[in-house]
Amino acid sequence: MLDLDTNARLVNGAVHQIDISEQDPFKVENIPWVSVSIKTMLRITLESPFPNVNHATCATSPPALQLGSEAVRNLEERLKSSLALRVKDIPAPPIENGGRTRIAILFSGGLDCTLLARMIHDISPLDQDIDLLNIAFENPRVIAAAKANSGQGPNTAVGNEQSYKLCPDRLTGLSSHAELLRICPGRQWRFVSINIPYTETIAHRAQVISLIHPHSTEMDLSIAYALYFAARGVGLIPDSETNTLKPYTSPARVLLSGLGADELFGGYTRHATAFARKGYTGLLAELQLDFSRLGKRNLGRDDRVISHWGKEVRYPYLDEDLVTWALERPVWEKCSFEQARSLTTKMASGREHVAPVLEPGKHVLRLLAWKLGMKGAAMEKKRAIQFGARTAKMEAGRTKGTQLLSS
Repeated sequence: MLDLDTNARLVNGAVHQIDISEQDPFKVENIPWVSVSIKTMLRITLESPFPNVNHATCATSPPALQLGSEAVRNLEERLKSSLALRVKDIPAPPIENGGRTRIAILFSGGLDCTLLARMIHDISPLDQDIDLLNIAFENPRVIAAAKANSGQGPNTAVGNEQSYKLCPDRLTGLSSHAELLRICPGRQWRFVSINIPYTETIAHRAQVISLIHPHSTEMDLSIAYALYFAARGVGLIPDSETNTLKPYTSPARVLLSGLGADELFGGYTRHATAFARKGYTGLLAELQLDFSRLGKRNLGRDDRVISHWGKEVRYPYLDEDLVTWALERPVWEKCSFEQARSLTTKMASGREHVAPVLEPGKHVLRLLAWKLGMKGAAMEKKRAIQFGARTAKMEAGRTKGTQLLSS
């Protein structure tokens, strides 16, 4: 009998071979996916379907990314194709009055998810509603700090609604929702406010820890909390008749996630830090590391947490053709850490378009969002989900994200 806890750990990023001719316990051999350019002493490997990150560097200042750059056009084409594969012909949910809503987006209001929403609008029929699942948590540590800063006593009552409204992802979510309503009229964009009291978070702690296993850090748990409750899809929506919020459960069984955009296009703060310290060499090494561990670090954990509710999550940024294209592009066609300045370009119409200074991380995505009218989303700064939803550091203390979970 195979005891996975003591005899083997089936890691992501490999195919696992069990030799049943061996005596108990069975021998498990990991056969990893390896790039053809990497030499290895392993007996058996599988050829990775993806190339390595393009490690080309530029001795001089590279050409600046602009709204009319070929990279922006190519990204738009490939992302549109990826979305078409993932959102077309989804069966209607098998519940009464749920047929208009087949897709929901894990929606913080940030660049990645808002760009997906904007492009889905051009693909999906207008009679299909889209749910935007926006999560906010009651965080006792943040509330205590707010009381202290305002001079209120620790026993002063602070309404949960206020803490949810001030959650960073709630603010950006509402802002991007308003932008979608303006740029993409004619569709029901249903903003679902999912508010999670601290007591409910703690009540589900053991379940979430079980789902993320073998991941076992505080950061894994804080990220998983946000995905777990967002995927459940139980929240509040506006009631036009009473001008209040009413309970709502999203019937959508297919969820879209923006995972992969940061890893492919240089969206994390550590990418900017790597470039500042070691230039292109440091940045490229960090991008290669991030992509190589995406399956092991994120995908298995996130899929287990989301599928717990009978939902299927799809990742448009991780489409094989899109990923291959992104990995093959030189890094200056994806992010612009050397060119954080105003952009002026001539479009085919001959008119001059002036964009403000955009964040250099994921610059090509930001330009595409700007081109499609989502200028607010294009200017949003990167914020990790655990800080945007306020699942990180819920209790006082100096807990670090890398700290192992206590039992």
